[in-house]
Amino acid sequence: MPVETSPVVLITGASTGIGRATANLFAERGWRVAATMRNTSNGVSLAEHQRVTVLPLDVTDPSSVAAAVAATLEHFGRIDVAVNNAGYGLFGPFETSTDEQIRRQFATNVDGVFAVTRAVLPVMRRQGSGAIINVASLGGLITLPFFSLYHATKFAVVGFTESLSFELAPLGIRAKFVAPGGVATDFASRSLARTFAEGKHAYGDTLSKVMAVMSARRGNYSGAGSIAEIIFTAATDGTGQVMYLAGPDAEQAFALRQRLSEAERLAMVRQHSGL
Repeated sequence: MPVETSPVVLITGASTGIGRATANLFAERGWRVAATMRNTSNGVSLAEHQRVTVLPLDVTDPSSVAAAVAATLEHFGRIDVAVNNAGYGLFGPFETSTDEQIRRQFATNVDGVFAVTRAVLPVMRRQGSGAIINVASLGGLITLPFFSLYHATKFAVVGFTESLSFELAPLGIRAKFVAPGGVATDFASRSLARTFAEGKHAYGDTLSKVMAVMSARRGNYSGAGSIAEIIFTAATDGTGQVMYLAGPDAEQAFALRQRLSEAERLAMVRQHSGL
């Protein structure tokens, strides 16, 4: 029986949205896929694909990360690409956030990326090749009101990835980040947590304006499949490119950021946020 030699990708947060679309896309293109998630019961349909193995992985638990990487190696024998996709958004006034909310936001979006990356790097160094693809966000490049903690985590991922790319390149390993704009997934309902309760508070009027604008703009987002295509390109193009904007809105917003002065950019954010 011939030995399977197709490349292997490990994906975190693969139960829904971008992660699931990415797992399906890599599998359809001949890759072997370790689709990881906290609750593997959410990966039943993925597990039906013969090229996909569903594994438990909680990025906030170092022992879970180590076990998932070990299981991937036991099953496939190598890891060519790691896609750090697991994450969620925390929305609301910074002042009303709790210590636990702050810890959890960073534990998932930042520490989780660190843990998975550190776990797979020894594997890639031994292989002399590999790619780390971190799913950041347009929110790691520009900001909006009431996403201060989410932005802090995504700016961290962007800076981490770019710096990491320099130190890994001599080892034959690429580090890249994908920055999606708005994505038509359940992020706003399943993956968006709030720092505030309903009712009157000091930020109420401003919050109402921003939330009204957010609601009105839903529906103009990229599909998860199109973001998965960008992730696949980042993983396979063999270039030294580090940043991959994903979605027309991300490209447009970043171009504006580059072109506008600080005063113009801040005024634009206020205007587009309804403030």
